[in-house]
Formats: sequence, C-alpha cells, structure tokens
Amino acid sequence: MKRHTLIGWFACALSLTTWAHGQAVPTASRAGSIQAGVGGMFMYPDYGQPYLKGLTFYGDYDFSQHLGVEGDIHYSVITPQDISENTYLLGPRYTWRLKRLSLYGKGLFGLGRFGYQAGSYPHPATFSYFVYDFGGGVEYKITHNINIRGFDAEFQKWPGYADHGLSPVVFTIGVAYMFR
Repeated sequence: MKRHTLIGWFACALSLTTWAHGQAVPTASRAGSIQAGVGGMFMYPDYGQPYLKGLTFYGDYDFSQHLGVEGDIHYSVITPQDISENTYLLGPRYTWRLKRLSLYGKGLFGLGRFGYQAGSYPHPATFSYFVYDFGGGVEYKITHNINIRGFDAEFQKWPGYADHGLSPVVFTIGVAYMFR
C-alpha cells in the first residue's frame, strides 16, 4: 500500500508542473517565418544611362533557421533616358543569424522587362528576357516584427539581351514586417 501511495503522490507532483509553469517554452516550435518588405532601389543598368532609381518589393519565407526562399520585384521609377529595366525574381536564400544581425546570400532567377518608355521614344516598346542573379546583404532586427534591410546587392545577368547580354547591378535598402 505504501508503494501505491508513493507512486500516486509522485504522479500528482509531476502533473502540477504545467500549472506552476515549470516547463520551458519550446524553442523550435514554429514551422517557418514570413517577411514582406519594401525598399528603395538604385541600379547601374549597363545600358546607356548612368543609373536608375525605383522601388523594390520583396518577400522571404524561411522554412528553417538557415534556408529559405526570396522573391523580389525591382521596378524602375526614375529613368533619366526613359529606358526601364524591371525584374521579377524568385530563388533560394541562405541566412546566417548573429543575434539581431542577419547576413544572407541568394541566387534568384526569373523575368526581366526592358522598356523604351513614352516621352523620348515615339514608339514605346517592352521586351522580356530571362534573368538570373547572385547577391546578398545584411538585415538588422529592430523589434520583434520589424527588420531593416541595411544593404542588399544583386549582380544580375540578362543573357538573352542582344549579343553579350546585360549585367546590371542593383542595390536596395528597405524595411520589412515579419509575420510570426
């Protein structure tokens, strides 16, 4: 009888740990994280004009601590010679996290739209090309849900354009909201 009483008291004591908050919160319980952001873009277009300025819309889905997917849209707004280079890219991303700072590298591919805009050209036209790029950057976690993209660089390649293709370089700074 003493043995059954001892086992009963032991079982009661163990069942009270959840009420006493005696267990640690699981650290690896989330399936992934999503962030969506917007930023300013500065591009060296490798065609005629010295630079383009515009907007970048980006989103990331990290399905593990280091691996994820990123999607970028670079949209030209300020085009001094009325020539635009817009891209729509998607690909893998690898992230190294150091407390609040994250360093990442990415390889993206997708669609590039080269356009002669109305204003300087009597017959505006837009042409589509395959684009791939390699890049990386730095993000800083401001709050639990806000990240600042302090620096992002992409080295694009448009192999189908003309004889030798285009090789623009795109820089972005921005802010993102992290959905948890």
